[in-house]
Amino acid sequence: MADTIFSDLDLAFIPHPVTGNPTRKTDRDAVRQSVKSLILTDYYERPFKSDIGCSIRYYLFENWSPIIKQQMERAVKEVIKNYEPRANIVEVLVEDRSELNALTVSIAFTIRNDPSPIILDVILERVR
Repeated sequence: MADTIFSDLDLAFIPHPVTGNPTRKTDRDAVRQSVKSLILTDYYERPFKSDIGCSIRYYLFENWSPIIKQQMERAVKEVIKNYEPRANIVEVLVEDRSELNALTVSIAFTIRNDPSPIILDVILERVR
């Protein structure tokens, strides 16, 4: 199992400088990119896969409370648990940054073939 390599297409779509082919992300970077993509996806955003998403942007305009924080953390955990089998969640923390009109979502997780934790911080900003 330790020889398993996780590989995904790089969503930046930057071509390889020599071959011109799309580049790819592997192992930790691939899973990190996938988790971030899942968190930022709203329901009905992906054609033919309307059940994928966590609608975390919906919570940006709610009044901040411990209940909203708990609902956001639960939504992030559920979407990762259901749609990213390579990641094992250690902890999810949501922090209100109302002075910046933003929220910070911190996710600590491990991947199946690497026991060291990965920490992903996603900053969600209100633009309206």
